[in-house]
Amino acid sequence: MSDARTILRGAGLTPKKSFGQNFLVASHVVDAIARACVPDREVGKARVLELGAGLGVLTTALARRAGSVTAVERDRDLVPVLARELETCMMQDKVRVIEGDAQTVDTRALLGSFDADAPRVLCGNLPYQITGRLIERAVHAAGNVERVVFMVQVEVAERLAAKPGSKIYGALSVFTQAAFHVKKLFNVSPGSFHPPPDVTSAVVGLEPIHPRRAEETDTFRALVKSAFGARRKTLRNAWIGVASTEAIAHAAEQSNISLDARGETLSVEEFATMARILERVC
Repeated sequence: MSDARTILRGAGLTPKKSFGQNFLVASHVVDAIARACVPDREVGKARVLELGAGLGVLTTALARRAGSVTAVERDRDLVPVLARELETCMMQDKVRVIEGDAQTVDTRALLGSFDADAPRVLCGNLPYQITGRLIERAVHAAGNVERVVFMVQVEVAERLAAKPGSKIYGALSVFTQAAFHVKKLFNVSPGSFHPPPDVTSAVVGLEPIHPRRAEETDTFRALVKSAFGARRKTLRNAWIGVASTEAIAHAAEQSNISLDARGETLSVEEFATMARILERVC
């Protein structure tokens, strides 16, 4: 496996801070992520979509385990370098490289249609500044994948897995857990990257829940966002504007939810129940 620093020097490139580029250089971390994406039972079968392939270090490891890998990269300076690094894999039809933005590419089309013999996997080392948007995209793609494996800032990983009642439980926790079982797999130190970021990272595994704990309707989104928009407010005050006072009171009573509580005390299922009842009465 080529080292990211060597590849960059050879191409006359440096990491772009504006793109949040921190390239993995620790081979044991790369291998651990590849195994999390494609467990032994799926070697040679899984179809992997990698968001932000960078220099192809993880892509190469994935190609050794997966049936196929689609590598998406938006940095047009890196795309030809990526293609050169993956030339052998591409010639073997193991990898295809797509120039595109992970925030806008059609993940469903790139993952392909359902095939019971080819599990679909979404993965990526996410730039910190667009992590939230890419997790949101993963939530919307939950019905089309067998698993998602993302590298994120460790604080984000902890928020994704947070339980009701904790200080870090919030809207991101609720929206993600509505669609996935969340598990923090392992931490990754800054020294595992070039250049080293200022924070510790973590790899999280997201396993879709069938059926989902909650459908992300307009009402559900409004209830969750309002509940956490001002964390110190009670639900009685936070939900003003979501629906009429009477409708909120009726739905809360039917849901066994105290309007004197705060948003961080509610489970995903309680938000979902409140949304369903409110949609019926409004």
